[in-house]
Amino acid sequence: MRRFSAIAGLAIVAGLTAGSALAATPGQTQSRASERPLLVCATDAATRRAFTREHGAAPQFITAREALSIQRTDAGWSTPRCMTAREFARYKDAATTFARAS
Repeated sequence: MRRFSAIAGLAIVAGLTAGSALAATPGQTQSRASERPLLVCATDAATRRAFTREHGAAPQFITAREALSIQRTDAGWSTPRCMTAREFARYKDAATTFARAS
């Protein structure tokens, strides 16, 4: 049963990825959000080592306020930026509040 659920989960992820790729038109570029990836990261030593091993650089943490102040014209970054779980909750709450006000 576990093997089936793992295969089913991979199939769902692959289907979602293929669906989003098919939705893009040939002349359409990727969104700016994909050029500025954000990850929710812990601040412990093991997470820092794993992040460095995965991305080739130490994690750089940003706050919710910094993430919200990024403009479309700002340059992207090559390695993902990290947020703590608490900052991500603030970021999500602020983005939701801003969306309701618009």
